[in-house]
Amino acid sequence: MARDMLTKDQIVQTAIELLDDEGLEGLNMRSLGKRLGTAATAVYWHVKNKDDLILLAGDHVWHEIELPDLDTLDWRTAATAMATSLHTMLSRHPWLVQALGSHLFYGLGKARHDDHSLAVYEAAGFVGAEADRAAATVFTFVLGSVLGASAMVSLTRRLSRDGVNAQELIQDTMVKASDVAMQFPRLRSRLTTPAADYNASPEQTFESGLNALLNGLEAELPDRVPTGPDVR
Repeated sequence: MARDMLTKDQIVQTAIELLDDEGLEGLNMRSLGKRLGTAATAVYWHVKNKDDLILLAGDHVWHEIELPDLDTLDWRTAATAMATSLHTMLSRHPWLVQALGSHLFYGLGKARHDDHSLAVYEAAGFVGAEADRAAATVFTFVLGSVLGASAMVSLTRRLSRDGVNAQELIQDTMVKASDVAMQFPRLRSRLTTPAADYNASPEQTFESGLNALLNGLEAELPDRVPTGPDVR
């Protein structure tokens, strides 16, 4: 593809696809140019460097999060929907979780999400810094919930690049971990459950944890009247 036929949107979308397939370590201008059918140098006419491209790609995927309509939904339903959509987006793009620890993200996509998240907790009755804390608490919970799976994806890719059979190494590690767990009664009793898998959590952990977290936030508003369509 000729340089003058490329657009920034094409570059960003292709970068996202490359990041999904190869992770942060697999993103470079040569690989990106190959996917675009152009020389790597042509990409630089639209983006400054790799870090700039990661910021553009990172902000773009925030637009995938669905923003619930606060005129038709109560705040808890809206909060659950937003947190679940965020969880889905971060799970779809595990590289973003890693990038959050090494890049400063900003842009319309993230601002769109953050602003609506604050609106959800203001609809519940939180005011000022209270809404900030509520939104940040839920965001931190969601981020922590996808961290294990994202780390697993990154680990598997790194091992494969080093020429290691990742699956065999993980299985061997789990055998050693099981030997250690046998010394502890509660861990020993769970060795045959899905929770015993490497970086795994019991089923419905995210849903149960989010519900408990929202219960706690709601308990902080006993004397306030939340706004929304289902206020009674």
